[in-house]
Amino acid sequence: MDLGLSGRKALLCGASRGLGRACAEALAREGVAVTIAARTRTTLEQAAREIRDATGAEVTWVSADITTEEGRDALLAACPAPDILLNNADGPLPGDFRDWRRDDWIAALDAMMLGPIEMIRRTVDGMMERRFGRIVNIVSRSVKIAQPELGLSNGARSGLVGFVAGIARQTVAHNVTINNLLPGIFDSDAQRRHIRGMIDDVGDRFEQVWHARAAANPARRYGDPEELGAYFAFLCSSKAGFITGQNLLIDGGSYPGTY
Repeated sequence: MDLGLSGRKALLCGASRGLGRACAEALAREGVAVTIAARTRTTLEQAAREIRDATGAEVTWVSADITTEEGRDALLAACPAPDILLNNADGPLPGDFRDWRRDDWIAALDAMMLGPIEMIRRTVDGMMERRFGRIVNIVSRSVKIAQPELGLSNGARSGLVGFVAGIARQTVAHNVTINNLLPGIFDSDAQRRHIRGMIDDVGDRFEQVWHARAAANPARRYGDPEELGAYFAFLCSSKAGFITGQNLLIDGGSYPGTY
């Protein structure tokens, strides 16, 4: 399928590794000029080089922190008029809400809600003027299946999802869609970090927990980041202009509800 993306420009936040990088590579294979952003320069340099070598696409990178005004300025200086925007941020480590203070909540909101909303605010009008835009936020299935140890993520990501529900209905008439991807367990560094943060609580070794989580999924495995990247690329395509304001699970069937 021709996704109609060749020649487009994409700005991808949190795209130096894991699910974000898979999204960047999927777009690069479709002929999109991608700008990847994260905080760690060495990881970005390596990712840009490897994506460029694998796809032949134009790949640039910028080291910036989306939670700061200076970081957001740097992102848009590197890619001033993106056709595609990805918002993606690591969640905080598991914990007990009794241990979190106001600063913890503000940091979570900046990373997973307010920073992404600011990036949407600063790009969406240009997309509407150009009559094409695709904004995708990688959130988490925890907005539908709240995980007790992930209270910071549950709250902040749900705030972003609630915001998107309103604005996505205002932009779609201008061929600008905004959707959320809700991944479950994926074979990624973020998943390993999450499990290591739980080890003391479950009293188990990492490998046991890792394999038990896969066994508990209906698919009996972890997702491959490339699977999410392909889903993302389709949502960004010219074929997906009638999909907006949706929270799209990609979790191997682990969400138990009908709706």
